[in-house]
Formats: sequence, structure tokens, C-alpha cells
Amino acid sequence: MTREISPPPLKRRRLVHQSSPETKSHSFRVFSWNINGVDAFLPPTNSKITTFFKPTNSPSGRASPPKTDHETTSNSLRAFLSRHNWPEVLFLQELKIKQGDCKTVAALLTAINSPLSKSDVLSQERTYTLDTVLPRDKYNVRGFQGKLYGVGTIIRKDFARGHVSLIREADWDLEGRVSIVELKKGLVQDRPLALLNIYAVNGTSSPYRSPDTGKAVGTRHDHKIVFHSRLRDECLELEAQGYNVVVAGDLNVARGVLDGHPNLRTYPSQHCLNRADFNAKFFGKEDNKRARAHVRTSNEKQACLDAIDVFRALHRTERRYTYHPRTAHWGSSCDRVDLILASKRLWEEGFVLSTGILDSPQERGPSDHVPLWVELKGTG
Repeated sequence: MTREISPPPLKRRRLVHQSSPETKSHSFRVFSWNINGVDAFLPPTNSKITTFFKPTNSPSGRASPPKTDHETTSNSLRAFLSRHNWPEVLFLQELKIKQGDCKTVAALLTAINSPLSKSDVLSQERTYTLDTVLPRDKYNVRGFQGKLYGVGTIIRKDFARGHVSLIREADWDLEGRVSIVELKKGLVQDRPLALLNIYAVNGTSSPYRSPDTGKAVGTRHDHKIVFHSRLRDECLELEAQGYNVVVAGDLNVARGVLDGHPNLRTYPSQHCLNRADFNAKFFGKEDNKRARAHVRTSNEKQACLDAIDVFRALHRTERRYTYHPRTAHWGSSCDRVDLILASKRLWEEGFVLSTGILDSPQERGPSDHVPLWVELKGTG
């Protein structure tokens, strides 16, 4: 692997805390992670919550190195929050919780707020709320007993109490892919801020069925194009209402040649169409050029969010990846498909402070994606 690509695991482990600093005064952080199913993060019945990345003492008395995810028997989202200095917001994607499964949702909330040790004091700055959006489409969410998709929004209680106005679903989303957090004015200048937790549609040739009749009306590729339009329109409507917008999550798109290793996926050709559609609807000419994004020339005019891909804006052509499949050796095949987008106003006015990708096998944990984060400047 070249130096241009993500550093090797040992070096990455030393960089983890440098890449996710403790929140500065008047700033806050949003983390995002596709966890590929919540079950691995729930403790076994009648057992204590343990954590990967937790050092143990060796016979010499020195701390042993962190275990790899292959050596770990259980995982803890609370340990993740603790390790990264209790961020204000954590977005989770692909919960794989069935609609109506209140027991699993309650278990997840308990796990997030269960102390790791006697010194883990449950203050307002260390306890969290949980809001889930789960699929309710009876025709397109039938596999795995309905345990598909779903997003979870985790917010630190002191931040929620002081700044959150509303957490809501999107009416047009029936697959549990969108959660919208509306924040009050004053946190970021005099404008309200909306944070969108997104698990975008993965384009495939499988049929997409009408949610009303169950009749096949196209493919999942077609549904992905529609999802792009609806998400863009949701963001544009929020901006029209005066909101600044931050979109974070698994967008299921590698934007261009910088975002795939060893190569960008181009077969079947519909992936190229999906990529160009996403870049056209969410980014302007300047951002697409900076990201070396795949675009297609078209005379058709369409609405564009004109957002900023914050990783490309701050790290330019650096190659870092968020999707690392467990069927391949680490770093041998990977893509940057998890993204954080911000309204251009936020970028131009200096409210995007820093961003990073926590790309190591340890941070991947039991998932096949790694977390990413953004730090935003607050004024309230």
C-alpha cells in the first residue's frame, strides 16, 4: 500500500486520538458509523459490558496492546463514546432492528448508558438519548424477518437539553433510512441547524416494489436515483426555511477516482449513472472538481444542493476509506462511501473546523465500515 493510501494499522492506532480531539470550547462533534447490525454491540444476557480497545495488564505489569477485532469477544458503544471523549452526537446506520422490536431498542439504550467501571459516572455529560427510525415498508423489507436497514440517533443529554428542538422522520422514507435532528437558533450563529442521519439506498438490479401494491416498478438502482432526489429536496427545503444543513452517514456512493481502492467500481454501468446523479444533485462544479468526482455533461438543468464534502474540502486528494469488507485483507479493497456534507454557508463562514476517518481494524470493530466525524464551531 502506498503512502497516499491510509497508513498501516500500527501507525493508525497511534493517530486515533489525534484524529478525534476532545471538543474545543464552543465547538461540538458529530460522529457517524454504519455498524452493520446492532446485535454485536449488545452484551450477552447476564454479563458485564466489556470493550474492544481496552488495555489489559501483561505479566510484566505493562499494558498489553489493544486486541484486534478478531481477538475481541464483545464490543461496547459506550466504550467507543468514552474513547472519543463523549461526543455530542453519534449517528448509527444499518441497525437491523425489526419494526416494533422495542426490546432490542431498549437494550441498545441500556448498553449505551451502562457504566464501564465504578469511575464511569453517569453525569449529564456522559449519558445519551436514543431515537431510532426503523423500516415500515412491508413489500421492500421482507428479508431476514424484517431486520434490515434502520438508523439510530444518539445525542448527549446536556446537548439535547440545550440545543435540540425536534427529532423527526422524513415522511417519504419508508425503509428506515433518514433521521432529522433540528437544532435551535444560537448554536451556530443566528441560524438553526439541521443534522441528517442517512443510510442511503444501495443500488442493485433487484426489483423495487410499490409500497402500496407490492408490484415491481423498477430496480433498486431506480429507487436509489429517486432517493437522491428526495433527500436533496428535503435539504433544500430546510435551507429555504433558514436552516444550515449537515448530512452524515453511509451514502452508498464512492464519488470519484480518489474514493476507491484499488479501483473505482464501474460495473455494472448503472453504478456510474448513480454516482454521476449523486454528484450532480448534491455538489456544485467547484466541489466536484476538488473531489475529482465522476460527472456527466448534460443540458438538463436540475436543482442542486451545492453542498461541501468536508473531507475533500479539508484533506483534498488524501486517500482514506470508510468501507473495508471483511471478506478481503485490510486495505486491499476499500471505498469511501460514508460521507459528511455541509451547507456551503457553513463552510464559507468558517464553521467547519475539522474532520476525520477512523480507519483502523480496531475502530471498524465487528462492522465492515469505520466511523467518521466532523467538528463544528458553535457560537452559543
